[in-house]
Amino acid sequence: MSLKSIELFSGAGGLALGISNAGFEHDAIFEWNKHACDTLRQNKELGIAPISKWSIVECDVRKFDFRNLNNELTLLAAGPPCQPFSQGGKHRGHKDERDMFPVTIEALDALRPKIFLIENVKGLLRHSFATYFEYILLRLSYPSLKRRKSENWSDHLSRLEQQQSKGAPREYNIVFQLLNAANYGVPQIRERVFIVGFRSDLNVSWSFQKNVPQTNSLDSLLWSQWVSSEYWERHKVSKKDRGVVPHKFLSIVTELRASNNQPLIKPWITVRDAICDLPDPEKYPSSGISNHVFNPGAKIYAGHTGSLLDLPAKTLKAGDHGVPGGENMIAFSNGRVRYFTVRESARIQTFPDEYLFFGSWTESMRQLGNAVPVKLGQAIATGLRSSLNDGI
Repeated sequence: MSLKSIELFSGAGGLALGISNAGFEHDAIFEWNKHACDTLRQNKELGIAPISKWSIVECDVRKFDFRNLNNELTLLAAGPPCQPFSQGGKHRGHKDERDMFPVTIEALDALRPKIFLIENVKGLLRHSFATYFEYILLRLSYPSLKRRKSENWSDHLSRLEQQQSKGAPREYNIVFQLLNAANYGVPQIRERVFIVGFRSDLNVSWSFQKNVPQTNSLDSLLWSQWVSSEYWERHKVSKKDRGVVPHKFLSIVTELRASNNQPLIKPWITVRDAICDLPDPEKYPSSGISNHVFNPGAKIYAGHTGSLLDLPAKTLKAGDHGVPGGENMIAFSNGRVRYFTVRESARIQTFPDEYLFFGSWTESMRQLGNAVPVKLGQAIATGLRSSLNDGI
């Protein structure tokens, strides 16, 4: 069965790689940012699979007529810009010109795929956006019920609610969930909202809990560090260099020791796990590893203390005006800090090592800060594919 897909707002391609790894075949990916498109194009020219087969469309999707794409589509994926809803943004929501949910829904209506997958920031679930989020979900459920030229979005919401209250059949059955990437083998604590919709005529039953089961846990990491010591032994960390149980995890570790029941799923992946085989870029600047270049100037300041080596990284961030200095750096136990290299950040976002990023450190880190971790995208897309196969 052919699993044709396209993706809007693809950025540097993290979600697209994950979806492709799950067996979908991207016909095209759409992105307007020139730097992200440069990264996509140059990886394509290098013959990196699966991007070598993708059609890369650099454009403003608001000006693209999706009715011209006649191929039957299995999956429409989209990562609308997060800045309108981000905690670090201006919180303007639907008033922000970068709100691309409306054009995403227009594409959905034009293409009528069997499934859609949309990703956005945790801030989308904030109370201040609750009514607008309800509007987004109803629009996704009834994409053909378009907004009239005379309507504002709240009037359109009222009409959608009336449609729902009359018992009108949904065009798409919708579920959404806030997921932490660390729970799926990504070495980063990164919470994102995912919205999934199956076309209602497929009669597919789907849930995040059933179809995207958690594979990794904090408890399992703490067991491997502070109960069995397997983590330290594997990394050859001496007892004097292990420190003590972090205070915020002390009660969990105490309970684990008392129960002596080892968690059944895998541990969270730490920064040390992700980058342990990479040389220190400051001490070994001539390693020859692509994108692994030291960037000076890292320092701690209020609210920005970096990522500890023996936990998953904090969320990598892009920032509106450059990269927040303290967030995208390592904090070592001896007090030393340094920025992550682009290659280390790519590892933290689970991009393969052969995948290269082009442009300055700041621009490459912006692409990475905006990306969906490849491994998380693959986990969700695998669940989508499995349910689709079961429902046909």
